[in-house]
Amino acid sequence: MDMQELALESAALKALGDAISERQKAVRVQMQEALTTSGASRLDAALPDGTKVATVFRTDPKPTAAVVDPELFLKWVREHSPANVVTRLVTEIRPAYTAALLAEMTAIGSAVWADRETGEVHDVPGVEIKATRAAGHSVRPVDGGREAIAEAWRTGALAHLSIPQITGGAA
Repeated sequence: MDMQELALESAALKALGDAISERQKAVRVQMQEALTTSGASRLDAALPDGTKVATVFRTDPKPTAAVVDPELFLKWVREHSPANVVTRLVTEIRPAYTAALLAEMTAIGSAVWADRETGEVHDVPGVEIKATRAAGHSVRPVDGGREAIAEAWRTGALAHLSIPQITGGAA
């Protein structure tokens, strides 16, 4: 293949890849809305002839404890566990202590801490339990799914799918 052919192929693949990527983003949003609205947690993807090619799984992030107000959190740790506060030019809570404390709060699903020595339970200011990422979904091709999709594309069985920049907006 000469350099001119490689340049054309490179440009064509870039344009097609960008078009597919843009359409994938739009379809992902629509798929997420459909999964959320329906309450479905999984859905099989099948070719028009019924051949299963993938499974779409909804993912729901688990809420975790997160420091949302570092100053309030620092004030609380200074009062209840001063050995875990390190003062230098900058005062900060030991990262290992923060991680352990947040893990404990995540495990119980509440921004509280129980002092093991006194048994006293404290609300921990500056920490909330919240989702760390948006709900999403994943697509997992079955064995042979990618190949079946490629063949269906080649034979025109997926001609009804719309990639506007490639199909000219036709569905």
